[in-house]
Amino acid sequence: MSSKFICPVVKWVGGKRQLLDVIENHIPNNFDTYCEPFVGGGALLFHIKPQKAVINDINSELVNVYNIIKNNLDELLEDLKTHENEAEYFYKIRAADRDKKEYDRLSNVEKASRILYLNKTCYNGLFRVNKSGEFNTPFGRYKNPNIVNETILTAVSEFFNKNNIIFYNKDFEDILKKLESGTFVYLDPPYDPISDTSSFTGYDKGGFNKREQKRLKKACDELDKNKIKFLLSNSNTDLINDLYKNYSIETIKAKRSINSIASKRGGIDEVLVRNYE
Repeated sequence: MSSKFICPVVKWVGGKRQLLDVIENHIPNNFDTYCEPFVGGGALLFHIKPQKAVINDINSELVNVYNIIKNNLDELLEDLKTHENEAEYFYKIRAADRDKKEYDRLSNVEKASRILYLNKTCYNGLFRVNKSGEFNTPFGRYKNPNIVNETILTAVSEFFNKNNIIFYNKDFEDILKKLESGTFVYLDPPYDPISDTSSFTGYDKGGFNKREQKRLKKACDELDKNKIKFLLSNSNTDLINDLYKNYSIETIKAKRSINSIASKRGGIDEVLVRNYE
């Protein structure tokens, strides 16, 4: 199957599709293992298609989706075909995580199918959970969403299985402290908010505050001490510029497509931080 079909299967907040060319220009020419501790939609992963990768995300639902695509593709495709693009049905499926006992009765295939369905049919493709970890984005009212994208799901499954791609659902620090030399790390954490009202960390109920940003910076210092190359994306804020002032920082323009207000989906400044030339 053509590699052009190896692409993100979910729309994710902070996705990097718009910046792939810029980021690619900063990737080292040689590395043994690719590591992404905040994989999200995996735009860069699917763009560079590494043969060996350590992939992680704190969102257990997302990691389950990737594992099911890798290991249970046929069952996933069959379950996806049962979903309906209808508001009442959408809210019934969305409400499944409100009752933990009922939700735990779902198989991992059903859970993955549910997330893919909600992502394709919810408003603006916005994956968002409340403080209880419950999916809370409203119905999108799309005429013909591609709920069963068999071509892309098959291509991604083949990519996962033909290469050494390992998935984890851990804290980023647990992943970073076990890396070997020859690894290249791309870090795309929840961004430091550029204003008090712009913060979006609703992809996981735990959130990601300034204390977490500082903890991540310390982890980056450990990578640097161990001579492991890292590239980090984040907001162009005073906090980030101050934290990483001893590293190479480049300001770039990014387009944000996920916002409830269309006029605010424009270009904003971001930074790329790296510890190598």
